[in-house]
Amino acid sequence: MAKEGLIVRALSGFYYVKTGEGQEVECRARGLFRKQEISPCVGDRVELEETGEGKGQVVAILPRKNSLVRPPVANLDLLVLVVSSCEPLPNLLVLDKLLAIAECQNIPPAIVLTKSDLEDPSPVADIYRKVGYPVFVVSSETGEGVEEVRAFLSGKLCAFTGNTGVGKSSLLNRIDPRLSIETAQISQKLGRGRHTTRHVQLYEQPGGGYIADTPGFSAVDLERFQVILKEDLELCFPEFEPYRTKCRFTGCSHTKEKGCAVLAAVEAGEIPKSRHESYLSLYEDAKNIKEWELK
Repeated sequence: MAKEGLIVRALSGFYYVKTGEGQEVECRARGLFRKQEISPCVGDRVELEETGEGKGQVVAILPRKNSLVRPPVANLDLLVLVVSSCEPLPNLLVLDKLLAIAECQNIPPAIVLTKSDLEDPSPVADIYRKVGYPVFVVSSETGEGVEEVRAFLSGKLCAFTGNTGVGKSSLLNRIDPRLSIETAQISQKLGRGRHTTRHVQLYEQPGGGYIADTPGFSAVDLERFQVILKEDLELCFPEFEPYRTKCRFTGCSHTKEKGCAVLAAVEAGEIPKSRHESYLSLYEDAKNIKEWELK
């Protein structure tokens, strides 16, 4: 008889599924999924059949409400984007692309700015609070802001992601010291941390919900694995919403057209200039997407 469960870890072709009884079953996936060109991933609700003590086989993947390719995780209630105030400096284009991907995949995002003890993150925080995103300022050294983040995560299935070296693992260890996630120092030569997280794993929280730790990634990974069409891009910038239907011409790209209400809002300071600059960069990328990239 099949049981339902949640994949909490995936490693080297094995899927570790937590069932309703609190049991964790080590599973392989049926070959059928390979033929269907779908793979189970962390966060999936699945059906499994037990094949022995503590062993089983994933026989069905239940419908997903959302998913990401990188990091490979499904059914997120929240995508937490971790950005450092310094060392490395925040890359707003990468952050804006992450936010656009979250919007495109219908995953509510939040932003956590780390290392507030080293650099004032207010200029970056102000941009995204103006847009309407939840923004938290934290220091893993002093503990500032950690309790607010912990409370916000309660009851949610959350993924933390961000460029390597931003302090993601240190923050997660502060949120839940039981995690004991490996951390590494910033490489002085490269200006970034070493990869310390090798796979995606869900950690159950005492107050309910799960936290996923995910490997660090680069902007190249984002461009390769997550594609947003130029026709959909304006929908991924929520601050455009009050203006995008008020442009003089139908089909306005909000890049250089006369009578564009979005451009007027940027000039008036109602839309942050850096956000529109990111939109222009992502729009240029989207114009160059080849058909094979959509397969």
